[in-house]
Amino acid sequence: MDGGGRFPESLSPASGRAPGAAARVGAALLGRFSLRSSSRSLSVRRLRAGQSWAERLPRGTGLVGVSAALAAVALTGFVASGRYESFVVEQGRPLDFIARMCGFGVRRVTITGISRMYEREVLAAAGIDWRSSVPFLDVTEARDRLLRVPLIAQASVRKIYPGDIVITQVEREPAALWQKDGVINVIAADGTVIDAMRDDRYASLPLVVGENANAKLPEYLALIASAGPLADRIKAGTFVSGRRWTLKLDGVDVRLPETDPAGALARLVRLEGRDKLLEKDIIAVDLRMPDRVVVRLTEEAAAARAEAQQAQKKKPGAPT
Repeated sequence: MDGGGRFPESLSPASGRAPGAAARVGAALLGRFSLRSSSRSLSVRRLRAGQSWAERLPRGTGLVGVSAALAAVALTGFVASGRYESFVVEQGRPLDFIARMCGFGVRRVTITGISRMYEREVLAAAGIDWRSSVPFLDVTEARDRLLRVPLIAQASVRKIYPGDIVITQVEREPAALWQKDGVINVIAADGTVIDAMRDDRYASLPLVVGENANAKLPEYLALIASAGPLADRIKAGTFVSGRRWTLKLDGVDVRLPETDPAGALARLVRLEGRDKLLEKDIIAVDLRMPDRVVVRLTEEAAAARAEAQQAQKKKPGAPT
């Protein structure tokens, strides 16, 4: 610029300056600016890299960590003191408790296929009570628990939200009672023990007594079927020495032979129809011999018979 304020050379390309001069000037200026920007970014990265891990965490992380640690300590003390077990007994598992508070408690249980069992027994076997919740009920575990009950042959468990449980089961059919060593069990038709005799709900079932009497149940049931009018009077059958049956009829023991017991029982049916044998003062009828029937009198009847025989001997002219 001269003293008059004019540039000595024109700024236009036609003034004779090289056409790329302005571009080179601009590039230089941009280069210096980029260098300054890169230096600033590098400084920021170096500053951040020099921070400790604690300085990099979001604000409030320490408070959350301390709270979690205190909660863990409190939970450990709660469990160690035995209060957790008491809580579970009174209110159920924590997850079940929360689910119940949210409206997912078990409100109704529908049981189908129940015949011999009581509803409370089914629920106890499945592990379901008022503390249970629908979301956290393990239906597979509940089904496995039901199948461990000897009386239950098949079972299924379904959940219906928000608060229903459906249990479908098939029970084994009890066929008789089996008494051995003073213990009475309920058995199926094949002799398998399916339940214990705990109350009088099975009292009307046939009763077999003795070692291996359960395995001989089909034979015993066949005897009852062949007894005709005496069938309802047979109260029990004792399997004696693993060979033969002794039947209990209204307080009278009927001893059957090892061979053809049904035929011997048919003889008793004929004697009862003709002579009313079982209504006499007897306590046992022995049918083990095919050509005769031996009876045993009650003590009173035996004493009366002895007295009658003694009086007969004392009569004049009686043989001595």
